Amino acid sequence: MTTFGGYEAMIPPLAERMRPKSLDDYIGQSHIIGKNKPLRKAIENGNIYSCIFWGPPGVGKTSLASIISSSLNRPFHQLSAINAGVKDVREVIERARSSKFLGSGGSAILFIDEIHRFNKSQQDALLGAVEKGIITLIGATTENPSFEVNAALLSRCEVFVLQPLSADDLKSLATQAIEKDEILKKKQIEIQEWNSLFRISGGDARKLLNAMEIAVNSNSEPIVITDELIEESVQRKLALFDKGGEQHYDIISAFIKSIRGSDPNAAVYYLARLIEGGEDPKFIARRLMILASEDIGNANPNALILADACFRAVNVIGYPECRINLSQVTIYLACSPKSNAAYKAIGAAQQLVRNTGDLSVPLALRNAPTKLMKQLNYGKDYKYAHDAENNFAEMEFMPDEIKGQTLFEPGNNPREEEMKKKLRLLWKDKYGY
Repeated sequence: MTTFGGYEAMIPPLAERMRPKSLDDYIGQSHIIGKNKPLRKAIENGNIYSCIFWGPPGVGKTSLASIISSSLNRPFHQLSAINAGVKDVREVIERARSSKFLGSGGSAILFIDEIHRFNKSQQDALLGAVEKGIITLIGATTENPSFEVNAALLSRCEVFVLQPLSADDLKSLATQAIEKDEILKKKQIEIQEWNSLFRISGGDARKLLNAMEIAVNSNSEPIVITDELIEESVQRKLALFDKGGEQHYDIISAFIKSIRGSDPNAAVYYLARLIEGGEDPKFIARRLMILASEDIGNANPNALILADACFRAVNVIGYPECRINLSQVTIYLACSPKSNAAYKAIGAAQQLVRNTGDLSVPLALRNAPTKLMKQLNYGKDYKYAHDAENNFAEMEFMPDEIKGQTLFEPGNNPREEEMKKKLRLLWKDKYGY
């Protein structure tokens, strides 16, 4: 807020003041709006089609939609999926239908920010209007549209992937702000070091400009921006982990794969990324419980016991102390011997069931609670394992059509090697061991 003639006026933040007004001012995304690229040609020719801009925050999705709205002589409507409902969508479609009937040019453009927040009924409300050409839809999303936008609507839109801004892009943006912004260009500002600005922004233009604005407003002129100045000025570090966004799944994936790959250092690093990003500790603990069986299994049965204990501890303790429990079990699982035999066995078994259908259970294994069932040989010739030597009954338990089928393959680790030896003795090469 600043004062003009005794009156206070709100000054938009730097990121809003620097929002580009034309393609010539737009920085980044040259792979889709560079010279002779299809989207640029479509905008310049006024022939824009329904599309979805997918990318992380602060890379220019809304700015690009704004440029399209100002470049085309067509009715333009904007909704935010955060607070718009089906009623709002239908009202816009009706206005668009009316404007098209009155001959106001091409179909109206409807820009929906954070379209991934629309539920199925809201997206279905858009489908008919897009299909009939009543509206040209432009959606912006930080989520993978393959998961968040229904297939029918997605098939009618071109998806453009927007990338985090490069170091050169960020430098151009910061330089442009210092030279062209009405407030900054009046100040003595020099950027000597870039590392902290790059690290804090993470390719996000808004974060970069916010950090610059904080640094400028927190210091007197002449302002020399260094890494130390940025670290001192930006009190709360901007988390690189975007909970709920695509990067959320990337970090979870890296966390699990680091444990599976027996790298405790990387595993704890990604655990810290999750914690610093505000992830629910119960979600992390549940993932560890799954991993304990999927990737370790009987190579170390204690892994599941510790993972379960960790989940209980997390529920009782909560942040911040439960981070220690999570760290302990993450390291234990990363250092544990690995086997995916249980995971592969159930997968193979399910596929076998899908391929062979509902095969009849052998008569010997059927329950025989009635006289009629016994007369039909239910339970006949069943061998009670505990009456046999080594508690091992030599009989076929699989249905006849798939007898001899092997689903469990012990892994190459000492514990399961011992299991394999015992199976060899008991099964007598029956299953190929």
